Amino acid sequence: MSEHLLDAENWKVEANAVVRDIGKHVRKIDVLDSTDQLIYFNLTTIEGKDFCVELSGNGFRVVGTSHNQKNDSSDEYFETPYTLLNKISPTFQQSFGNELVEKLNNLADT
Repeated sequence: MSEHLLDAENWKVEANAVVRDIGKHVRKIDVLDSTDQLIYFNLTTIEGKDFCVELSGNGFRVVGTSHNQKNDSSDEYFETPYTLLNKISPTFQQSFGNELVEKLNNLADT
């Protein structure tokens, strides 16, 4: 019997949190589907590259190099969506860094 880390409803909450967290740093991200074991996302990087990404108890991994494709699984898991994006999207670091600088500037202005 497999271990259930979250129930189906909590996986949906997790999926929405991921979409909110990285939405500014990708062109597009949508939840493809989810179960009580994992979530699949269709993701388009800032550079326009399409991926299908899985989130499970092991972390994030690319499972396809186009949307809706789940047959090209990588054995490389990433602990956070940020480390995954750092690997697949060269522009991610700049986008993320710019957001941090903006937030720091806003704090300094208050």
